[in-house]
Amino acid sequence: MLAARPVATAALALWLWAAPVRAADVPYVPTPWVVVDAMLKLAAVGPNDYLVDLGSGDGRIVITAAKRIGTRGFGVDLDDNLVRTARRNAEREGVKDRAEFYARNLFDTDISKASVVSMYLLHAVNLRLRPSLFKLKPGTRIVSHDFDMGKWTPDEKLTIAVPEKSYGPPSSEIFLWVVPADVSGRWRWQLPVGGMSLEYDASFEQTFQMASAAGQVSGGRAEISNARVRGDSVSFTVVTERDGRSVRQEFSGRLEGDVMEGRVLTDGVPMPWRAIRTARGRMFIDAAAGGRGQPPERNPVAATFFTREQQ
Repeated sequence: MLAARPVATAALALWLWAAPVRAADVPYVPTPWVVVDAMLKLAAVGPNDYLVDLGSGDGRIVITAAKRIGTRGFGVDLDDNLVRTARRNAEREGVKDRAEFYARNLFDTDISKASVVSMYLLHAVNLRLRPSLFKLKPGTRIVSHDFDMGKWTPDEKLTIAVPEKSYGPPSSEIFLWVVPADVSGRWRWQLPVGGMSLEYDASFEQTFQMASAAGQVSGGRAEISNARVRGDSVSFTVVTERDGRSVRQEFSGRLEGDVMEGRVLTDGVPMPWRAIRTARGRMFIDAAAGGRGQPPERNPVAATFFTREQQ
């Protein structure tokens, strides 16, 4: 939920339109209950997750997950009164041992234990948080109400009707990102194909969860496409020409450190494969630094807030 300093609902739209965004000054607007339910469902929150809610307000997201699912976690908010309210709510619902709340600046909060992070913050604050979110373990889910992550496109997006919403149209957008592993760099592996041992050499570039690659198979040209990273899962397609025909291979697997292994389908026949990273690359998580011909994103700290429609 949007959190920190309460503002009058009637003034919210004007505030969002005209006010400069300050990292520690975000209006408090309670997340509608239907949105709470949808956020927990989209992030697939389970009993073994550890949920961190940045800007936790009255605590409803963490408390609902603790009571309904058995999830452990905590929320942070700058407003001492809201933190006290959240603690009382957790005690009343019988989950104070699983749902804790602290009066903290979200930028100074250690979120390294999180397997799920929930947010209802402003766009500029999301952008400032983005580098910290990429330090989380691959596979960590980030779920946000109404505000996106700029050029980091969501892995999933949901629009739901919210008739009781206190500002804007009677609907909400919910975004889900899965922190990707870093597949960038040079990878090599071998596979037995058609009675031959083929040598694969592929170099991956990565921006957020999207990857591209170029490579060779036993010295011959290979077309590598459809590269995608979701958490520690990686998939891509390799097409080569052999004996006058096109051979298509569908690779899928998991990445851990400098090892990537899984299953490959060659003409529909599965076999295991295992690749080793021989040189590390760089995963771009900042469009200004990453290039790719894209304009830099608006400064997330000092910029005036704009809606997605304005951008």
